[in-house]
Amino acid sequence: MLAENPCLHCGACCAHFRVSFYWGESDPGQGGSVPPDQTEDVTGFLRCMKGTNQKRPRCIALDGEIGQNVACRIYAQRPSPCRHFGIVWSRGVVRFSAEGLARCNQARAAWGLPPLHVHPPKHTRPRRRYPRWRVRRPRLA
Repeated sequence: MLAENPCLHCGACCAHFRVSFYWGESDPGQGGSVPPDQTEDVTGFLRCMKGTNQKRPRCIALDGEIGQNVACRIYAQRPSPCRHFGIVWSRGVVRFSAEGLARCNQARAAWGLPPLHVHPPKHTRPRRRYPRWRVRRPRLA
């Protein structure tokens, strides 16, 4: 378990990957919540956050200095790639997928930051071999 949310000091993913998503996410008429003025067209179906479709990407919504102290200006309205990146901090616990952690560490390495080491939670009680509802059959003699 980590003492604090490492994403609040990092921001490497916001300045390493292109943040592409379905155009409807930034169209208020389609129920989208991403501010359209902070996006740009990639294809007829995809948009991306401004600043992330460059050789040296940096999301327009990212405030602060990478690796020091960062914040997303549109956090509540962020697009699906940001919502589903694979690293989630909630109530003092970090949850992650192996792919998400690998992508996080790839971005951190590109910015010269040390890898994020997170260990999966340990089970506090042993798991049963069989479900409780399994009925044992009497042995035949």
